Amino acid sequence: MTTGDLDGLLVVSVEQAVAAPLVSSRLAEAGARVIKVERPEGDFARGYDRLVHGESAYFVWLNRGKESICLDLRDPASKAVLANMLAKADVFIQNLAPGAIDRLGFAPADLRAANPRLITVSISGYGDDGPYRDMKAYDLLVQAESGLSAITGTPEAMARVGISICDIAAGMTAHQAVLQALFAREKTGQGRHVSVSLFHVLADWMNVPYLQYAYGGKTPPRNGLNHPTIAPYGAYADAEGREVLLSIQSEREWGVFCDKVLEQPTLANDPRFEDNSARVANRAELNTIIEDLFATMARVTIIERLNEARIAYGRISGMEDLVAHPQNRHVVVETPTGPVRMLAPGAVLDGGVPELGPVPALGAQTKALLTEFGDE
Repeated sequence: MTTGDLDGLLVVSVEQAVAAPLVSSRLAEAGARVIKVERPEGDFARGYDRLVHGESAYFVWLNRGKESICLDLRDPASKAVLANMLAKADVFIQNLAPGAIDRLGFAPADLRAANPRLITVSISGYGDDGPYRDMKAYDLLVQAESGLSAITGTPEAMARVGISICDIAAGMTAHQAVLQALFAREKTGQGRHVSVSLFHVLADWMNVPYLQYAYGGKTPPRNGLNHPTIAPYGAYADAEGREVLLSIQSEREWGVFCDKVLEQPTLANDPRFEDNSARVANRAELNTIIEDLFATMARVTIIERLNEARIAYGRISGMEDLVAHPQNRHVVVETPTGPVRMLAPGAVLDGGVPELGPVPALGAQTKALLTEFGDE
């Protein structure tokens, strides 16, 4: 299914890595024409790995449906080609190092002065002002700097979130802001500048622990696969050590859990566990009760009881489990080295997932685009 919602829009993106390519890939999915401007040696994400029959997993995920042109933006002729593209563009995205796009002569304010309908998007590590504005920033660095690492992991050690959460969050936020800007342009005829930083996006996502600390003086502990402020909400092993992660969200569910799963209905009224705050305060005792029972049971029996009680749970899946997961939806994407079957985008539109364009080889459209946008 191809929506074509953004048919007719031209997006030019001087992009690399993850955050900016995510924005432009989502616009391409919706029908926009996306021209990816790469340095002559290519987006360095092309070399992150070679695991998808020679292609990079990140690059395949984030660059489907785009056209690739190689330009050396230190060269006046290449700059002229980019300028010609931007004169016709609806959206310009860039995530070069701080200040680089301005030094190249493509400052967003100047571009919008020349083309007031243009929507410009800059993605940076720390934003346009403040003492860190000129610092380079990458995903794991921002996980640490934003405080995310301090609340992620086990009591013994901090851990990296297992995906590039800061880059992905910044890309999602920028995509939302671009769609909002396009909607506003329909009413005003004017574009706008969108500035997104990895740090500020993660800072926003950190508001719950921030507020808990700033107003309650409480730093969320690192609890591994236990929720820091809800109990029971965590992973428990069966007789063979296979874990099930379960979640109690209300006092009604707590009562049902005690009755139907633990088969200890009086536990629901135990003063140690009478509400969520009490259960969190006495988490160690509560976990011991659950662990001791589950250690006598097979996981299939635990799951049967959880299903009967309508208690939310999840198996702890490895990559083998994810590949075979019965809820998966898939799409097939063409790449320079052959088709790739990959997990589908999260949104289903009128019952269908989008048809995704091919992943371009480095500079695959350079010749055609130079003909289209080169100086006459």
